[in-house]
Amino acid sequence: MIGRLSGVLLEKNPPQVLVDCQGVGYEVDVPMSTFYNLPHTGEKVTLFTHYVVREDAHLLFGFGSSNERVVFRQLIKITGVGARTALSILSGMTVADLSQAVTLQEAGRLVKVPGIGKKTAERLLLELKGKLGADIGATGGAARDDVQADVLNALLALGYSDKEALVAIKNMPPGTSVSDGIKLALKALSKA
Repeated sequence: MIGRLSGVLLEKNPPQVLVDCQGVGYEVDVPMSTFYNLPHTGEKVTLFTHYVVREDAHLLFGFGSSNERVVFRQLIKITGVGARTALSILSGMTVADLSQAVTLQEAGRLVKVPGIGKKTAERLLLELKGKLGADIGATGGAARDDVQADVLNALLALGYSDKEALVAIKNMPPGTSVSDGIKLALKALSKA
C-alpha cells in the first residue's frame, strides 16, 4: 500500500495532481480542501494517500492531513458511499465541519454537498455517529454534544439559520444546562 508521497508537484488539474517522486509520476485525486492548500507547481509537496485497486483501475487519493485520510476511510466504509462521493464530501466540508454535523446530527449541512441527497445524508449521520472523535475535530464529550444539539435544535425551531445557531453555541461553557444554554445563545444572538 502507498501511504504517503513526497515529491515535486508537476501538474494541478482539479481534482487531480501529478507528483514526481524520484522520476516516477503519480496521478493523485485530491479533495478541493487539499487542492487549495497545495504549493505552486515545481515545489515540493507531501500527501497522505489511500490506494484503491479495482478490476478496471488502480486509483490513488491524496490528502493534506492524516485526519482527512482517516475521515475518507471512514466514509468509504459506508454502504453506497464510494471514493468519488467521499472526495466530494471532503471538498464541500472541512473535517471539523463534518465532525460537528455528525455530532449535532445535522443532515441539512450534508445535503448542501453536491451529490448528497437526504437519504445518503441520514445514512452518513447514522453510521458516522461516534466514529469521528475529538482527535478528528469533534467539539467535546457526549453530554456536552447532547446539550449543544438540544440548544441548536431549539434555536432552529425559533427560526434562526444554521450559521447563526452554530455561532451562538460555539462558546457555550462546559456543564451548561439546556435552558441556560438557550438563554446564553439568545443573549449572544441579540448582540450580533
